[in-house]
Order: sequence, then C-alpha cells, then structure tokens
Amino acid sequence: MADKRDYYEVLGVGKDASDDDIKKAYRKMARQYHPDVNKAADAEAKFKEVKEAYDVLSDAGKRDTYDRHGHIDPNQGFGGAGDFGGGFGDIFDMFFGGGGGGRRDPNAPQRGNDLQYTMTIEFKEAVFGKETEITIPRTETCDTCVGSGAKPGTKPETCTVCRGTGQQEVVQNTPFGRMVNRRACSNCHGAGKIIKEKCGTCHGSGKVKKQRKINVKIPAGVDEGAQIRLSGEGEGGTRGGPSGDLYIVIRVKPHDFFERENDDIYCEVPLTFAQAALGDEIEIPTLTEKVKLKIPSGTQTGTYFRLKGKGVPRLRGYGQGDQHVKVTVVTPTSLTEEQKDLLRQFAGVGTASVSGEPQHEHHESIFEKMKKAFRGD
Repeated sequence: MADKRDYYEVLGVGKDASDDDIKKAYRKMARQYHPDVNKAADAEAKFKEVKEAYDVLSDAGKRDTYDRHGHIDPNQGFGGAGDFGGGFGDIFDMFFGGGGGGRRDPNAPQRGNDLQYTMTIEFKEAVFGKETEITIPRTETCDTCVGSGAKPGTKPETCTVCRGTGQQEVVQNTPFGRMVNRRACSNCHGAGKIIKEKCGTCHGSGKVKKQRKINVKIPAGVDEGAQIRLSGEGEGGTRGGPSGDLYIVIRVKPHDFFERENDDIYCEVPLTFAQAALGDEIEIPTLTEKVKLKIPSGTQTGTYFRLKGKGVPRLRGYGQGDQHVKVTVVTPTSLTEEQKDLLRQFAGVGTASVSGEPQHEHHESIFEKMKKAFRGD
C-alpha cells in the first residue's frame, strides 16, 4: 500500500479539515477530473483516487481508522479503491441534490424523470407555427392511493429493521478496529417503509402509466432539431416531488420548391432563353403570396435575386429573413425553322412563358416544382 498518496493530500486539505471542507474539496476536484468532462488519459485514474479519498474521509469511522492506521488492505474490510458504490454517477448525485455517500433519505421527495417526444411537422408549419395536441405515455401518481402505494384506508408502516432510514449497518471486527458498513435494508429494500396491503391499482408502486393529451404551441420560425421545453409535463415525482419536464424535438419535412437556411428561403426558377436574353417580368411564389420579379435583359443562368422580407419569421427577434431566387436558363431542344431564323437574327419571340414544356428531364422537374408552388402544394 506504499504507493498510495495520502488522502488529505489527494483532496488538498489539512488533517484538521471539517466535513464541509472535505465535501467542497471533493466536489471541486471530482468536477475537474470526471471522465465525462476531462478527456485527459489519466483523468479516470485521478477521479477514482479523489473518490476513494472522499469515501474514507467523509465517513467518521473510516476517517478515524485512517488517521490511526493509514492505508490498509481493502480486502480486510476497509472498502478502499474497490468500494466505489455507484461509481461515476455519485458525483452527479452530489451536484444535483443526491447528497453523496449513499445516505439519501429514502422518504424524501424525488423529482420525476424528463421525457422526450419527437414531432415531425410540415415545412410551412415550421415557418408559421402551429398549435396541436399530442398524446404521450407517462408515469403519473396513482390517484387511488395518492402515491403511497398502500390500499385506501391503510398506510405504509415504518420498517422495523432500519427504522425508516432505508439502510442497515453491518458491524465487522478487524485487526484494526471495529468497522461499520452501510447497505440497503434487506427488509424494505431501501424504501424505509413496508406496505402490508398494496394498492390494487398500482400494486404498491404509487405510480401508474397513463396516456396524457398535451396542447403544444409550435412558435413561428422553428427549425430542424429545435427543442421545446414544457415544464412539469414529464414523469410524475414520488413522495410529493415535482414532475419532470417534457422536451419536444422538432423534425421538419422538406419542401418540393423551397429550401431553408436559417431565416432565409431559397428557390430555383426556370427562364426561357428569350426571357433571359430580352428580359421579362415573371411571377414568383413566396411563402405567403405571388410577387412580381423583374428579370433584366442579358440575365445569366445561376443569377440570384433577393426578395427582401419574404423569408422565415425570426424566432427570437423582429422581422423576417429574405427569399433568394436562383434563375436557371432553359435551353430549347426542339426549334422550328422560323425560331431558328429569329434566333439567328438575335430576336426573341416575346411570347415565351414559364409554363412551357421543356424536354430536358432536369428542367421538367424545375417547372413541375414551380407549378406545385403556385398551387400551394
């Protein structure tokens, strides 16, 4: 055991440190070396060293024995490096109200678990928002026994073995003194109470599974992956504890014509050769209406035009993004002799329309998407 560092040195405290000093030092160092936070190669080993030191110095009996005898073989009943209990999870118990050392009050109120629900919505529902109702399965407090787990007219009784603490003390005599170990009560399994007559609805658990309908308001401007938190709509708490929260994760279906990037909308619009060469004024579908867009003569394929304020409402703030229109010039593949003569003279027919029927497969898809957008599909 000579290679072990002094526990007080590990936690950076003096031998006269109070219980609070030891706990504060442990929290600080455990937070620093926890493997989920610190990715250094030796972080896990250091965390275990800190945890071992705290397990000993936070227990009055173990600390007294350590002060008198120093490090001893854990196989002789001391606990030591092999006695980590809940392992890495213990640090989170301390940070979020667990208390530490496995000595939590079994009868204390406990917060319910959080729930997650994935909701898939249409493209325009994400843009403009919606209000809908969802049904989720969740655990709630049993109405019959009001969470006690006991049959109505009866109540749980305090465990006579652990006297309500939920823990048993096992005394072990060692060459270094009398050691006391604590473990979950074998009679009440750590609950601290015994239910002799169980509730017929929840069978003694104090909880039941229910299908709960919840009204959800999706704000305008949400995007793929956004989360909406509904406080208190998660699993029910126990022994009077608060309910957890419900997190709704948003998934957005793609649109046939529009694409989104943050608060801006993008679309691709086809132009005939004549429109691009001579210029024109065409109708463009937006999220809310049809607008006129002036195409200057000589416009090249791939040119972008901006429609200011025709994008997505800003989720946190005022105003809206913009709509960016990319024009693609559709090259005709079948021309009459008259049209060929006119093109040779650099003259346009002037009657070409975006509703024409090009023969190229890619161009056909652009026209079809635009037609759907005009119809509001």
